Amino acid sequence: MNVLASTELPTSHGGFRFLAFGQPGDEHPHVALHRPQSGDVADVRIHSECMTGDVFGSLKCDCGPQLNAALDRFGAGGGILIYLRQEGRGIGLVEKIKAYELQAKGWDTLDANLQLGHGADDRSYEAAVWLLRELGIARVRLHSNNPEKVAALNDAGIEVVERMPLETSIAPENAHYLKTKRDRMGHLFEGLLNG
Repeated sequence: MNVLASTELPTSHGGFRFLAFGQPGDEHPHVALHRPQSGDVADVRIHSECMTGDVFGSLKCDCGPQLNAALDRFGAGGGILIYLRQEGRGIGLVEKIKAYELQAKGWDTLDANLQLGHGADDRSYEAAVWLLRELGIARVRLHSNNPEKVAALNDAGIEVVERMPLETSIAPENAHYLKTKRDRMGHLFEGLLNG
């Protein structure tokens, strides 16, 4: 794996160093937006690609709002957002659209993936670990509600010194999705889902 290119990128959230990383020749490399911080603990968000939420503003998930909330935080105070190209918990866009259609027929997000022959979550965080090491980052405050991300980094030798909740808002369109993440996938919501 390599850093394939980098440049300064001004955004509505603030200025970042924008990096593409992966294998040489990758048409769809992973990317990161990095605003350096002082100290030995970096604020980090590992965000898996969600075209429907991140680009088109889908109300079925909380991905787009989480992405923007993390960029607002890091644009103000520094940090690194690692954007991994693993759509739909690693199943790809076409399969995700099929899963959405199953959800429209009453399946929850987890059972829809399983019904299509996928795992509950097929994502890998190895690329994120590689980039953090490449940047010399060994200790992080991880902005996430997903305990599996915390475990993946700790298991790889990147110390998660603190997990920072990244809760957005609940709406009729995403309430069932968020409750499935909490009740069936172990995601941690401290104030968003009461009851």
